[in-house]
Amino acid sequence: MVIPGQSQGGRKHFSIPEAIGQSETFLEFQERISKVAPIERPVLILGERGTGKELAASKIHFLSKRWQKPLITLNCSALTSTLIGSELFGYEKGAFTGAASRQEGRFEKASEGTLFLDEIGTIPMEVQEKILRVVEYGSFERVGSSESIHVDVRIVAATNVDLFLMVQSGEFKQDLLDRLSFEVIYVPPLRKRKGDILVLANHFAARMAFELGRDEIPRISSQALKTLEDYSWPGNIRELKNVIERATYKSLSDEIKEISFDPFNNPYGDVLENRLMGKKKKRDEAHQDSKILDESNAGESGDIMGQILKKPFRQAIGELEFYLLSKALKECRFNQKKAAKRLGLSYDQFRGIQKKYSDRI
Repeated sequence: MVIPGQSQGGRKHFSIPEAIGQSETFLEFQERISKVAPIERPVLILGERGTGKELAASKIHFLSKRWQKPLITLNCSALTSTLIGSELFGYEKGAFTGAASRQEGRFEKASEGTLFLDEIGTIPMEVQEKILRVVEYGSFERVGSSESIHVDVRIVAATNVDLFLMVQSGEFKQDLLDRLSFEVIYVPPLRKRKGDILVLANHFAARMAFELGRDEIPRISSQALKTLEDYSWPGNIRELKNVIERATYKSLSDEIKEISFDPFNNPYGDVLENRLMGKKKKRDEAHQDSKILDESNAGESGDIMGQILKKPFRQAIGELEFYLLSKALKECRFNQKKAAKRLGLSYDQFRGIQKKYSDRI
């Protein structure tokens, strides 16, 4: 595979990072990326952990007019609040202890290209102020300097948290959210891409077999495939990769039959296992709830209600609330104000209820 920007024979070669899939949901998502990529505006990518937000950002860059310029990435959650400002905007010599020389920040390095800010919800408010200025005026100052630096940078940001809720709690600037959300793209979770599971599983199995030096790529048995398709995948593609690689290396034949979702199963049954059982039980319950609720797409709301009503009172009330919330969001194409109106709720009431289920919606 040719690495973007890698020199070969004096020439630069570029390749768009490939996402794998063939389902209608996946293809529609890729079409949205292709449509917004040439537009010189910020893009906000929202999605659960492990869905491939960084891959989507890379494709936006390499399909844009900036494809020959730098794509600079920063995982905002990996830095402390005191370091992220100097990492983004750079610093002058002597600006703080340890600043032995002038250092360019990510904005300067991304000039004329794209800056991908992953986990943007973790950026502290004082740094958000400076990012807002860059978005609006294209200028900033290095830490320890009063000299303005002008850059031409396209920002693509991503997060798996509820930025609207963070705005309401005073943790994220409304103005910055407005500027970054010229277009908002939702990355579909793997449970909504059932038709891609076998394609992805075969891909990960082939890569693992190659790494192990095996001549044959193991096939996914029909029973194993059913197990994979029935699972809710809270960790999405990243989790699928781990599951398939683990199954591949453990398989002693040319067929994968056994699937293990939990590598923490303790064969000795000691206290550690007891501590983990609570998390496993919650995950299994979430898997079962997701399976029940996903059936609503097939028009089986009567069956869903029947299964909800079989549960204990408090759990049934919660599941009914979640079902009505999810149904309204889907019918209103995830327009929260319209969904609130459909449910007869104020926007604040709707947001309060949605907060309870933010890790499932």
